[in-house]
Amino acid sequence: MIDLSNQVILITGASRGIGRATAQMAAEAGAAVAINYRQAKSEAEALVTEIIKNDGKAAAFQADVGNYAEVEKMIAAVLQHFGQIDILVNNAGIWTYGAIDTMSEEVWDETMEVNLKSIYNCCRLVVPHMKVRRSGKIINVSSTAGQRGEAFHSHYAATKGAVISFTKSLAPELAPYNILVNCVAPGWVATDMANAALAEEGENITKIIPLRRPGTPEEIAGPILFLASDLASYITGEIFNVNGGNVLVG
Repeated sequence: MIDLSNQVILITGASRGIGRATAQMAAEAGAAVAINYRQAKSEAEALVTEIIKNDGKAAAFQADVGNYAEVEKMIAAVLQHFGQIDILVNNAGIWTYGAIDTMSEEVWDETMEVNLKSIYNCCRLVVPHMKVRRSGKIINVSSTAGQRGEAFHSHYAATKGAVISFTKSLAPELAPYNILVNCVAPGWVATDMANAALAEEGENITKIIPLRRPGTPEEIAGPILFLASDLASYITGEIFNVNGGNVLVG
């Protein structure tokens, strides 16, 4: 039984997809949920309303997590509202097409900011608070693309590979403070970000997945919650692969 009572969890990009499912499940487990969004204010506020209606605790916080100043304001607001941050889930991300010989610098830079700099920003500003309390859980969301690469999405794969190395670097650095740092690496998941590709490619995608289907947001949120819980108290620096058997790595 996962019990996150008296814990505050901050989830970036939580207005939809994996982030939304994680927020819902964390609230059900008893956590107070800080829901970050960039533009989807109505979706984030609807999620807060839903959680509160089900006797949970939640609040929405706007920030472009690729922007350090905005993250600084967001972290201050979360701490003022909830008083603490026990769990950080770095989930915000984008996935766009980019052939290397036509990809613009703007597309490359945007992906670096949203998928990678955002994680630096959030960790840089949350870790000092966790160090003072000598406790914390950080869960970064990567991708199978970060393990095997992905043609025409090299910018996305580069950020996700960096997230894996970042996780493995922070884990021993923060272990003396009882801060555990882990990563979940999903494969294909039926979310707004991937649904168009899944609809267009269909069997070309699912036939190479041993379970013959994409995952659901809830099937990624479950492992995130596991790593956030006391059930994972002796796990740090690990990459938790959740991909239906699509990429088998040690």
